[in-house]
Amino acid sequence: MNFFSYFNRIFHGHPSASKFFVISSLSSGGLIAHADSPSEGGKSIFELNQKVPQKKKVVVLGTGWAGTSFLKDLDISSYDVQVVSPRNYFAFTPLLPSVTCGTVEARSIVEPVRNIIKKRNGEINFWEAECLKIDQANRKIFCRSIIDENLAGNNEFSLQYDYLIIAIGAQVNTFNTSGVLEHCHFLKEVEDAQKIRRTVIDCFEKAVLPGLTEEERKTNLHFVVVGGGPTGIEFAAELHDFVHEDLVNIYPSVKDLVNITVIQSGDHILNSFDERISSFAERKFQRDGIQVLTGHRVVSVSDRLINMKNKTTGNDDSMPHGMVVWSTGVGTHPVVKDFMEQVGQGNRRVLATDEWLRVKGCENVYALGDCATVDQKKIMEDISEIFKAADKDNSGTLTIEEFQDVIEDVIIRYPQVELYLNSKHLFDVADLLRDTDGNDRLEVDIEGFKLALSHVDTQMKSLPATAQVAAQQGAYLSRCFNIWDKCKDNPEGPRKFRSGGRHEFRPFRYRHLGQFAPLGGEQAAAELPGDWVSMGHSTQWLWYSVYARLDMVE
Repeated sequence: MNFFSYFNRIFHGHPSASKFFVISSLSSGGLIAHADSPSEGGKSIFELNQKVPQKKKVVVLGTGWAGTSFLKDLDISSYDVQVVSPRNYFAFTPLLPSVTCGTVEARSIVEPVRNIIKKRNGEINFWEAECLKIDQANRKIFCRSIIDENLAGNNEFSLQYDYLIIAIGAQVNTFNTSGVLEHCHFLKEVEDAQKIRRTVIDCFEKAVLPGLTEEERKTNLHFVVVGGGPTGIEFAAELHDFVHEDLVNIYPSVKDLVNITVIQSGDHILNSFDERISSFAERKFQRDGIQVLTGHRVVSVSDRLINMKNKTTGNDDSMPHGMVVWSTGVGTHPVVKDFMEQVGQGNRRVLATDEWLRVKGCENVYALGDCATVDQKKIMEDISEIFKAADKDNSGTLTIEEFQDVIEDVIIRYPQVELYLNSKHLFDVADLLRDTDGNDRLEVDIEGFKLALSHVDTQMKSLPATAQVAAQQGAYLSRCFNIWDKCKDNPEGPRKFRSGGRHEFRPFRYRHLGQFAPLGGEQAAAELPGDWVSMGHSTQWLWYSVYARLDMVE
């Protein structure tokens, strides 16, 4: 007797039961329902294999700022989420320079991933492994565990995905400089900071050994930082404070032999900041005895020498060192480079996405953080279509009213328009349509319209590779995933000027909250929105308060 006939006999043997249901879940994901009603003459009704909608598989690569921000806010009730990362924790990277000198303990800036991904309405799976290859054609990734290979089981596996979120960050950019990988320290991970701390102590321990010449002691205590960006400058400042507040008391015999040098290929350190901050930092370092060599490019590094070229004179220079910290920007991971070849971006230096963070050339792959850049569309590419959409009466000219009818969508779709208005101190978008003498015009033709917006695209800028950008991108994308079904029927984005209709979502818009540069000695510099610059002791306390108020995870 099979399963169905067995239950049919039981139900028909109990006519007093007016109605009875049995629902059973099958491995195929279907449902079986049985109903017996005497009023229908004892007929049985089966509804077989009513499919439950399968959750879309979302694979997230990386547990840095972008990946963690995406996972924290994602509503996983509609998604089967799997996370792959060789790092089983989230690190608060802005404080890494402080870890190098013990100002902050490493355990204070990390949070286990498994604590972060706990969800009350579902489960996120985490796999501690590295992604070796992305197979875009078959929507699959190939991974390898980084856990001890002596343990039982296979270390390699693959995962299918419906949507892939690439948030693996970037690796150190050595610019193929000879000897960097072998002889330099980096500052990208918590392990890097801990290694630097041990090496600094080793340099001092070696310098106080008997039998060394003074020149050898000086060499061991010469700390070189290559790169004058925020990370390199903050590390140099932390190291200076560590040496002069702690280590000179522990190693008094060599306190006068310590040197710190910053090498910068550009003309100024902190060149991404306001020039007032750059100048303030250079003067502060000069007072502290930190040597700053601008206009020098490192050409090679050996175990004891760092070789440079003076870009002004063309002369070759070299100096001995005890330790070199390399902090000159970011490069692309090999797995991302391979993926770029697959999607027709092999000639680029970084993965390009559209304004919705979707990888160009892919419908189901998104890229966030340092591994990607948003390729903002130029308004001049669509200027004719915008004019046609605004010119409702097909008169060949635009009135102020017609222009104002589309300007909201234009500003949302092309954020450089708003930046241009701010840069020119224009308070009304209608001011864009004024003639060359600044007089108001009642209407403009297509050529006048093009001329009015011809300089807008000059305000387009690439987003910086910072934690601030990555975190905002992760939060933005999780919101899109959360409201996906709603926006299919009721899109919230701007109109599509070329094809008609509207975009499902608003494009990603980065909101710059400012940047800080701790300079040691309880001094810092800050650049905040509104062209506001602060430098000195009060800024240091502002910097402390910002980090004190930040929650790493919810």
